[in-house]
Amino acid sequence: MASSIDHPRRGSRRASSRRDPRPASLRRARHRLPRPALALLVTVALSGCASLTEGPARDVRPAASPAGGAPAYGASTQGIPGTASTTQGRAETPAETRAPATLPGLGPRTLARIPEKSRQVVLVTGRARDANRSEVVLYSRTASGWQAGTPWPARNAQKGWTEDHYLGDLRSPIGVFTLTDAGGLLPDPGTRLPYYQDEGFGISGPGLAGESLEGAFDYVIAIDYNRVPGTSPLDLTRPLGEDKGGGIWLHVDHEGPTQGCVSLSEQHMKDLLRALDPARYPVIVMGDVQSLRQ
Repeated sequence: MASSIDHPRRGSRRASSRRDPRPASLRRARHRLPRPALALLVTVALSGCASLTEGPARDVRPAASPAGGAPAYGASTQGIPGTASTTQGRAETPAETRAPATLPGLGPRTLARIPEKSRQVVLVTGRARDANRSEVVLYSRTASGWQAGTPWPARNAQKGWTEDHYLGDLRSPIGVFTLTDAGGLLPDPGTRLPYYQDEGFGISGPGLAGESLEGAFDYVIAIDYNRVPGTSPLDLTRPLGEDKGGGIWLHVDHEGPTQGCVSLSEQHMKDLLRALDPARYPVIVMGDVQSLRQ
């Protein structure tokens, strides 16, 4: 059975803003969805963590926003602090401290699915095929190899993982997916991804283990499984069809298994949102430990 997302009871919040010297065509978006969205009843879909069950999919067009954001996809990162440089003169890392040349725990099939241009990988490793506990590590590609961040505990779908996800199977999809859009009930914590603040992310009621779901969607990052990149995480468009599910997100942990998503603590979600950089083409690699080794 699905858990119901009630009308949010929190007051509306205004997304943060900062100055942005770039042309409007390169500015990232910070959005509030149309007010009719506030009247929609939202239900947690069995195939994922959330989907709208009433009303048509909304056509959300990003509005130019101020602010210190990162370059758009495809823009050069030369000279940007924190990005790898291929220019001469960079400091060499001692051999004994160099990052691994490849991502640990991933087999040739999985590695082949990671785009060559990706410089950030969120690696979600499930404990076992049917387990709902996992670990998340953010890897950043540097001139000397892949640099690992701090491992974070996480949860995934109640029944574990699958390579053939469908609506209501209570399993998280295995694969490599881009990360292009974020949002939540709370204001933007400082991400460079397009951020959609909306009261449609309000949720209450019990989860699969009887835990409270309140606050689970305070911060979310849409995983580009069966969705259109460049839209709000709340968008209903399902390119693979409704039977293949959707609404697969990274979101705030609610102390219980998910219906398809991956959940992290609130602080780790904020840390991840601030770290992801569209100019580095971030992707998520997710699955159980055995599947990822293939």
